[in-house]
Parts: sequence; structure tokens; C-alpha cells
Amino acid sequence: MSIQQVIHQKVSDFFQPTHIDVVNESHMHSVPPNSETHFKLTIVSSGFDRLRSVARHQKVYSVLASELAGPVHALALHTYTPNEWNDRDGAPSPKSPDCKGGSSS
Repeated sequence: MSIQQVIHQKVSDFFQPTHIDVVNESHMHSVPPNSETHFKLTIVSSGFDRLRSVARHQKVYSVLASELAGPVHALALHTYTPNEWNDRDGAPSPKSPDCKGGSSS
């Protein structure tokens, strides 16, 4: 199973989301072809009700602890309650910033 599929499965099992989107954004970074190191996760779950953004992210980090300790270098999180998602009126998740590359000289 790919890392992208593992992320999707673990997050789906834990949060029972009404919407989930896992995007491999590794190709936008300075990594070898077919890497699975950079992801964007959009998740809509009633499990986020009454939680601030930091607490939501902490819950996701705990579910994906082994992936974040290993192959996943970056994870952009967009977490919404069903009401927040509906209020977005179909707007897409925010665009990830362009990669700035490695160290600057």
C-alpha cells in the first residue's frame, strides 16, 4: 500500500470523515521522482467540533505518528467541521506554496 493510501485509510478509520482528500505534492519539491514525502490533507469531520485548529492538527499528527516519524517530510493540513465546510460553499482547499528548494546560498 502506498503512503498516500495509508494516510487515507488511517485518517478515514479514525475520523469517519464526510470528506477527505489526500494529495501527494512531492512532485512540487526537490525529491526523487515517485516520492511520497509531501502531502496535503483536507478532512471534514464532526470529530473537529469544538476544537481549535491546533488541537485538530494534534489529533491528526497522533493518528499519523509513524508516517510523520518516517517517510513523510511535510503534511499540510486543512481541517474542517461539516458546518465550516458547508460555509466554504464549494471553495477548494488553499493552494500549497511553491517549493523554495534546498538551502539558500
